[in-house]
Amino acid sequence: MSDVEIGRGKTGRRAYSLNEIGIVPARRTRDPEEVSIAWQIDAYRFELPLMACPMDSVVSPGTAIQIGRLGGLAVLDLEGLWTRYEDPEPLLAEVTELDEQQATRRLQAMYAEPISEELIGRRIEEIARAGVTTAASLSPQRTARYAKAVVDAGVDIFVIRGTTVSAEHVSGRAEPLNLKQFIYELDVPVVVGGCATYSAALHLMRTGAAGVLVGFGGGSGHTTVKVLGVAVPMATAIADVAAARRDYLDESGGRYVHVIADGSMTSSGDIAKALAIGADAVMVGSPLARATEAPGRGYHWGSEANHTELPRGARVRVGTIGTLEQILHGPSTVPDGSMNLMGALRRTMATAGYSDLKEFQRVEVVVADSGLPAGRR
Repeated sequence: MSDVEIGRGKTGRRAYSLNEIGIVPARRTRDPEEVSIAWQIDAYRFELPLMACPMDSVVSPGTAIQIGRLGGLAVLDLEGLWTRYEDPEPLLAEVTELDEQQATRRLQAMYAEPISEELIGRRIEEIARAGVTTAASLSPQRTARYAKAVVDAGVDIFVIRGTTVSAEHVSGRAEPLNLKQFIYELDVPVVVGGCATYSAALHLMRTGAAGVLVGFGGGSGHTTVKVLGVAVPMATAIADVAAARRDYLDESGGRYVHVIADGSMTSSGDIAKALAIGADAVMVGSPLARATEAPGRGYHWGSEANHTELPRGARVRVGTIGTLEQILHGPSTVPDGSMNLMGALRRTMATAGYSDLKEFQRVEVVVADSGLPAGRR
């Protein structure tokens, strides 16, 4: 891909967001009922190619169990309120009452409470007792400290998630996490990210990760672009990381690493396009934060919102539109792609003539630039 001249002294690649991508129907169509959207990572099979973001506004032990029973995989944030407080429900209720000026400062105060290893174990065990696959997340900075408690509690899938995660973090202040050694010594599959480039993804795949998260997470409340200026449009990021997956498959002699799109998944169309471009599954937040059962009670925020020194996220109001089951499986009562996410995916695949997700990754796509600035699309 040729670079675009930004000015005399700088060039850059043209990158594409999901808004600019369209899926092309094929000559053959299928019945949606005959389409499989099942996804398997390591030994774990899911009826839906969907992970729920490790955000307190989306995943509690209760919603993790519900999402698991509905066919998806929910990831509990082990640095959230559920591992800092015996009963976080009053705090979750308080978040909904804060005005915009108070929200960030109060969130910082709430998340200043120390993490309890005992609560880490209890939350994971609570989900596991319900008979669903358990997944839990830590940031790279806290992974080494709390990993033993996580594994001892019986987690099935370990997620290491940050705004940007590299296989080689350089620090003069502390011994950085050696991802390759850490993953090698674990007996559970690890999903790690985010990343947004071919080379970063390839290095993460070489650590032995079972899956790589593409994107910077955070979703609707993310302000990383404003605060840090860091951004890679999601369609291009997924395509680049999918290329790294293909090349690593050859390099490793057949080891397949799953690509999971994390961020910018606000509608069923976004999910379909992410999978069409090359993702194996998606990690979603705000669509599930709109469920009646969601802990955020119509509000949504990520861990970036409570950073002690440089918050890069905000608490946003997303409202409530229906139950988790309605949002995932329908029926939908609105025409905007916010409900029956998985039914819509099946219909997209059926319209394009594909019967499973791996086949669907070969679907033709087009660039349909609207010509509008990103904020107005």
